[in-house]
Amino acid sequence: MSNTTFSGPVRSENGFQDITVNATTGAVTVDATFGATTSVTNLTTTNLTTTNLVFTDQNHPTTAAINATATATAAEVITGYITSTSAAATTITLPTGTLLGAALGAVRGTVMDLYIDNTAGANTVTIAVAVNGILSSAAADTPGSFGDLTVASGVTGLARFTIMFSSATAYVFTRTA
Repeated sequence: MSNTTFSGPVRSENGFQDITVNATTGAVTVDATFGATTSVTNLTTTNLTTTNLVFTDQNHPTTAAINATATATAAEVITGYITSTSAAATTITLPTGTLLGAALGAVRGTVMDLYIDNTAGANTVTIAVAVNGILSSAAADTPGSFGDLTVASGVTGLARFTIMFSSATAYVFTRTA
């Protein structure tokens, strides 16, 4: 099949698919689907022309609500967005590295962002790490910023934390916003 080059935009009402055809069997594999919901199933760095991949869609269709001191489940954390509306001070302890890693299918290098939304709360939320979770050196060295584990209530009550896995069962935790 030949290549086609377009000088204007290419449009489709039903999306686009990037496929691979097995030379021996002729089997077709869909590598990526581009449309209303874009998905990529096989992503490698072999043929990328840039080293910076930026994913800006941080839509969280599912969120978790934790309104009292508790240990968050791995399922709650992997939603990526936890809300709290408590009138009392609340501590949310993250799950162990083993539980969180298993829920994410984490390997060394897996990274996820966790947003805490306390804008409807009336008191602070404090985040605590559990077994196999440690604060990053940035968090330990500058506790007033990267290591700030409290989230104020009200209009400024939003925080982003980054969880980086050093293995399938251990993570490093840092406040990033």
